[in-house]
Amino acid sequence: MQSTAQNQAPPLAHLPEAEHNPHTGALVIVTILFFMWGLLTSLNDVLIPHLKSIYTLTYLQAMLVQFCFFGAYFIVSLPAGALIRRIGYQNGAVTGLMIAAAGCALFYPASKGGYGLFLFAFFVLASGITILQVAANPYVTVLGPARLASSRLTLTQAFNSLGTTVAPALGGILILSTVALSADQLAALPAAEQAAHKALEAATVQGPYLALAAALAILAVLFALAKLPKIDHAEDGQPAVDGKGGAMAYRHLVLGAVAIFLYVGAEVSIGSFLINFLGEGNIAGLSHADAAHYVSLYWGGALVGRFIGFAAMRYISPGKSLAVTALGSIVLVLTATFGEGSVAKWAIVAVGLCNSIMFPTIFSLALHGLGKFTGQGSGILCMAIVGGAVIPFVQGMFADTIGLQPSFMVPAVCYLFILYFGVKYANLHKQPVAA
Repeated sequence: MQSTAQNQAPPLAHLPEAEHNPHTGALVIVTILFFMWGLLTSLNDVLIPHLKSIYTLTYLQAMLVQFCFFGAYFIVSLPAGALIRRIGYQNGAVTGLMIAAAGCALFYPASKGGYGLFLFAFFVLASGITILQVAANPYVTVLGPARLASSRLTLTQAFNSLGTTVAPALGGILILSTVALSADQLAALPAAEQAAHKALEAATVQGPYLALAAALAILAVLFALAKLPKIDHAEDGQPAVDGKGGAMAYRHLVLGAVAIFLYVGAEVSIGSFLINFLGEGNIAGLSHADAAHYVSLYWGGALVGRFIGFAAMRYISPGKSLAVTALGSIVLVLTATFGEGSVAKWAIVAVGLCNSIMFPTIFSLALHGLGKFTGQGSGILCMAIVGGAVIPFVQGMFADTIGLQPSFMVPAVCYLFILYFGVKYANLHKQPVAA
């Protein structure tokens, strides 16, 4: 998943190049941060089916995990920017790390206290990650020569994708396979033994998340002690609106915000339902632990696709590239929705490859030609990440009413709008943009 909050940070004053004062150690720490929040985000895809099984949840109830997690982006992003203006970027990153560590530590009492406490833990964890992203992203641009800033951003994004790729497989090993019983085996146990087994299953999150809490706390200490360049957060003086209505007067920005909302929602929703989908008898009949490895392949496809897209988009316009990948996603999702067996299984996993270029491409198209409203437009697009909270919730509702496999029509419809956006603005960079 993309590191998505970087454009919400308060404006930065111009900093001189750091060529004569390298910060290799600090860059290593920041890169680890990107890896960690990618890992923490995609671990949700493992925990959703795990918690659904333990607490006998409907799909709609299970999707409250993503609702609380991505809802934090929407609620906390603006306060995070204000906090960082007050305490500074470095202290902001430390604060975000400590809050995220507290969220991970809350998984221990949540394993004893029930689903509601788990949801609170997810919200606290995501709040810390949101603050961390807003604070840490700007450092990537100043930890070295300015001319190499794009290269450093590419590196950190790659490690973010690496985190999303390894987390499901790691979670499958540490959480899902530890005390796994099939539904039939569990049903055969007496009620008291069933309750004891479910308590044991809930406890499997304790060790991994306490370890993650400790790792985040250590990173907070390292970040606090690191000698980082000072980043001033002077206001850029951009007005929120002008006589033309500000950034919202640009139609392609508004449509881009809708596209971001739907893209993040579709990507997160597919990942959230993937383990349960692969467990269906007519698809693959996999256990949760075995299906978790395919979730890693789903996110790994996005990692590979970024490198392919980087090369291909040197020759194909962003809008056309977006349209092609959106069309590919639609075909693959529909194949999974109406197909069976290995064809459906590999079709849904392959959607990750198509997802790879969508977020940055939509983002750049939506911001094209905004001029002084670029900062405001970036904030609007980042707020649209709340789609990761809403779309899985909608698919969960359909999964409960019409069935899990047919519910994948929800992300298919999301990709249909993205196809429209890509086609409509296929040549945007060649055209003047008017508000």
